[in-house]
Amino acid sequence: MSTPDSTLPTEPETTFADLNLPAPLQKAVDDLGFTTPSPIQAEAIPALLSGRDITGVAQTGTGKTAAFGIPLLAAVDPAADVSRGHVQALVLAPTRELAMQVADAVESFAAHLPGVRVLPVYGGAPYVPQQRALRDGVQVVVGTPGRVMDHLERGSLHLDTVKFLVLDEADEMLRMGFAEDVEKIFGQAPAERQVALFSATMPPAIRAVADTHLNNPVQVAVSRQSSTVTAVEQTYAVVPFRHKVGSLVRVLATSEADATIVFTRTRAAAEEVGVALIERGVSAATISGDVAQKEREKIVERLRNGSLDVLVATDVAARGLDVDRIGLVVNFDIPREPEAYVHRIGRTGRAGRTGRALSFVTPQERGKLKHIERTIRAKLAEVEVPSPRDVSAHRARTILGTVPARLEAGRLDLYTELLSEHLAPREDGTAPDAAQVAAALLALAVGDDGPAHRAAQEEHERERAEVKGGRTRETHRAERGDRDGDRTRRHPRSDRDERGRGIRRPAEGTRYRIAVGHTHGAQPRGIVGALTNEGGLRGGDIGKIDIFGNFSLVDITKPLDDATMNRIGRANVAGRQLRISVDKGAPERRAPRTERRPVNAAH
Repeated sequence: MSTPDSTLPTEPETTFADLNLPAPLQKAVDDLGFTTPSPIQAEAIPALLSGRDITGVAQTGTGKTAAFGIPLLAAVDPAADVSRGHVQALVLAPTRELAMQVADAVESFAAHLPGVRVLPVYGGAPYVPQQRALRDGVQVVVGTPGRVMDHLERGSLHLDTVKFLVLDEADEMLRMGFAEDVEKIFGQAPAERQVALFSATMPPAIRAVADTHLNNPVQVAVSRQSSTVTAVEQTYAVVPFRHKVGSLVRVLATSEADATIVFTRTRAAAEEVGVALIERGVSAATISGDVAQKEREKIVERLRNGSLDVLVATDVAARGLDVDRIGLVVNFDIPREPEAYVHRIGRTGRAGRTGRALSFVTPQERGKLKHIERTIRAKLAEVEVPSPRDVSAHRARTILGTVPARLEAGRLDLYTELLSEHLAPREDGTAPDAAQVAAALLALAVGDDGPAHRAAQEEHERERAEVKGGRTRETHRAERGDRDGDRTRRHPRSDRDERGRGIRRPAEGTRYRIAVGHTHGAQPRGIVGALTNEGGLRGGDIGKIDIFGNFSLVDITKPLDDATMNRIGRANVAGRQLRISVDKGAPERRAPRTERRPVNAAH
């Protein structure tokens, strides 16, 4: 008879102290509060410390940076001459964000290694400071393949003394087209070097890299794709293409998440969705390959510190993004590949927290959903998109939840007096019902003016009936456009005139002049982004935008104070400062290009 499980001896849990780390690295680990290594760390660190090459299959968030960063530093000799770009260790990462994140982590592990310097190098940042740092001497370089190649070609970086070489997220690196650069970089490193290759998946192309460049590697694989997202509640909603923006706005309005990332397939879609959210009063920003590095860093910092709640991003732009506040991931466009889905939802449920992922699936994309479910070996739960009624109920409950604290704060005499006057009997003996008055005040507080809200709710109910009852011809046409290659979204017919041009809003508020026009490459979304990000304006504050050759005119509903004008004036659009001023008018102007901010369907 087998021994009951309760009597089996239990193996003691491995700790970092059991890994025989060099004393300075053990002290750094202790300072950081690390006690128990993750599975990838427990397997990879001893193998690398013993001098073996490894291939590691691990998702983002499994602790792989420490798995290679600690052994990498153990291989570094702080006393060796590393001047003039002769480095000892090189880490290749697919994106700027990941390179910066890895460099920060490795630097924290090197806290008790005097003289060891770590340098991130990536595109979008000036060359000269990087060249100067390499000339002065660094032991470890963490960089994107393109910028590493640039420094090699310029002679500011040399790999002849490299002892340790890491490929982080190798599958993504190859998918982004860096295969040739990776081959060239390996070709310039010494034949005798230690290599660690980490990848979320191990397709044939990555196997080929490992077979070519690694010497009898130890193979480490942890966390199946399905188990890396166990902390994430995965759901989907069937949403016709033309209703996606309205659905997203209602999802965000009822979400309890601290911060949200919305994923789209293309840059154009990300920019359009971002502008649509800003127009509707959502604190949102967009990052894609078109966003300058300094602006990207500023946006990510705003997401971390809580001054930004929603980030709209493409898959590549979000690589390496690690922000604990993210509680919700929305796949506005369902990804083509299951691996991309896993990476996307890995942005939430981090640092021991739980998260939620919601995917918008058009009626014809159910096959893609089934493919994802088979790959991750998990079934997504179908949910309904919140209705306008749900949004109002959520807002009303939130307001009612603050009532006790407001009662406690006092100073309600003025409002009590006004309500008493309003509820007093009239000359005909009738009096307003107190409960009805309170309900009307609550409705006004949440933005429910009655007729418009009722119409929105009825439209939502028609939309849900359409989804459940089958596609209409209009939905079919919209989804054909969605299927055929992520084309830029078209404006609904109701938002365009008979010649297909955007209908401009009537002038309202104050008209301002900014020093950027269509000859500089200015577009409405860039102008809106600058006004909201730098000026703190809401989308609803911005009216008509006329873009002329060398300048543009913008209607802003509320007057801007001097401080706001100064902030906006220093902002850049299309590489030029806005230099905003109140428009004085002119006797003659060339007709503007017919431009306006993207308008999306109400649902």
